[in-house]
Parts: sequence; structure tokens; C-alpha cells
Amino acid sequence: MGLLFTGLALIGIFLPLLPTTPLLLVAVGCFAKSSEKLHDWIMTHNTFGPLIRQWHETRSMPRKAKVYALLSIGIGGVISVLSVDSDDLKFLVIALLVIPVVTIIRIKTRETN
Repeated sequence: MGLLFTGLALIGIFLPLLPTTPLLLVAVGCFAKSSEKLHDWIMTHNTFGPLIRQWHETRSMPRKAKVYALLSIGIGGVISVLSVDSDDLKFLVIALLVIPVVTIIRIKTRETN
């Protein structure tokens, strides 16, 4: 399961609607129970390690990461809403995007990277 979530997180780097950091957090949780080697690899990774360690220590996100996440959701949401014809589907897309936006806004913000 950890490898699956890591793979999805890597895809999420390039797809704005797939959240990279939460998927990596789930992968780290899976690896903590199954593979010390892979857990250590993610925790010490040059790109992902600092964000994950910061989350474990402070339960916060850097402002830059929050802005990037919210912009990605916004851009992906606008594209999704414009690409569907049904008003019901437009409403569903908007309603589903509220959940991650509210979640990200509620997370404590760390000012410095």
C-alpha cells in the first residue's frame, strides 16, 4: 500500500488535482508499519523529507505549499467546471472541491520554509 500511495504522490507532482503531500503522509504511515527501509528513504528524501518531518513535528504547512495547493485546486476546479455541460455536475465539482480547500485553510501555516 505504501508503494501505491508513493506512486500516486509522484503522479500528483504533475497533476494538480492529485495531492502529493497527503498521499506521501499515508505512504509514510504504511511504511512505518511495514518497511523501515522505505520509511527512512521517504523521511530523508531531499524533496519530500522536510515537508513530512515538519508535518510530524508541528502539524503545519509552509505558506508557499498552501498557496501552491490552493492555486492548483482552483485552476483544476475551473478547468473541470468549464469542461462539463451539466449544471448538476458543475455543482458537484464545486462541492467536492470545498472539502480540500477548507482542509488546507484550517491547517496551521508556517511562515518560513
